[in-house]
Amino acid sequence: MTPMRLALLRNRGRLDPAEGVVRMDKRTKNLTKRLRPGDIAVIDHVDIDRVSAEALVACQPLAVVNIAASISGRYPNLGPQIIVDAGIPLLDHADPDLFVRLHEGERLRLDGDLLMKGDEPVGKGELLGPDAVAEAMAEARAGLSVQLEAFAANTMEYLRRERELLIDGVGVPDIVTPVEGRHVLIVVRGYHYKEDLVTLRPYIREYRPLLMAVDGGADALLEAGLRPDLIVGDMDSVSDEALQCGAELVVHAYRDGRAPGLERVHDLGLQAVLFPAAGTSEDVAMLLADDKGAELIVAVGTHATLVEFLDKGRSGMASTFLTRLRVGGKLVDAKGVSRLYRSRVSTFQVVLLVTSGLVAMAAALASTETGRTFLDFVSSRWDDLVFWVQGLF
Repeated sequence: MTPMRLALLRNRGRLDPAEGVVRMDKRTKNLTKRLRPGDIAVIDHVDIDRVSAEALVACQPLAVVNIAASISGRYPNLGPQIIVDAGIPLLDHADPDLFVRLHEGERLRLDGDLLMKGDEPVGKGELLGPDAVAEAMAEARAGLSVQLEAFAANTMEYLRRERELLIDGVGVPDIVTPVEGRHVLIVVRGYHYKEDLVTLRPYIREYRPLLMAVDGGADALLEAGLRPDLIVGDMDSVSDEALQCGAELVVHAYRDGRAPGLERVHDLGLQAVLFPAAGTSEDVAMLLADDKGAELIVAVGTHATLVEFLDKGRSGMASTFLTRLRVGGKLVDAKGVSRLYRSRVSTFQVVLLVTSGLVAMAAALASTETGRTFLDFVSSRWDDLVFWVQGLF
């Protein structure tokens, strides 16, 4: 049963029981790598953010079961609305021991707010509908001021801890890839990254910017037919194929030097540079490009607005705010460029215009003696070329 079918049933006031294979992971971004259409996704994700929700919806699961609060009320996170609008049932506050009682690959049935294994209930939750999501979002907006205060406090704390990195660039590692004087395109697998990459293709062809990917952004570039020059991040959401594409690797480490992603890189027989920093991998990429002399930094899929900072659900997003201030006028946000401008001239219209022009030219030549002579000459040359090609075989 497709999510569209589920949505139709919900609109009619009922939700038929549906069965699917269980896929479980407490990290949503890890689960989406193996989630298939028709599966039941079991997650533990407080305040589902927009990027996670879009990744889940793209997998077309039968249902999403969250043992945590999909909307905790801390801030108006955007994810649950996206899941519900896609017609995918969202079972919230499910039994917390589901990760112990269930096994991946089992077949379960969603029957209203119950998870059934055969005729036996194995879990229960609160089935969130559009009205429940809207009500929870309204309550979350009412408490937004508290989150703004926390965001401001986190910003000052990050500035205190990383002032040498932000102000003087102390701690930025040396890299082999030349950056000085070049445009740098930083790709994060965030909002509208696919559409914006398509729109930026003429820019990429003309300026040949250095392509810097943040974690899963490397896979986004490969999917778009582009190869990253640099991959920056903790390496937990990027594929082995992307890591082995030939790009230079910069592993984002904790401030104390710990780098869990480095072990994975070494297991693949690759080398990497460490960049210890307290911010996000997105910040590390921007600071690296700026410190190494990038002429212009074009960002795709990055976080730019206050809602996006809060929707990420991490206090560390305050660092991105300061990083953007640090990079300053070099930074150009490409987010939403695909929505800002879309060509109104289709490929079919261009082909039709060119064909019409050629027909008109042929008609004009055929109407004069000189033109007919020229057409006869072109026809003769074409026949000679055809006979020559046929003679090769």
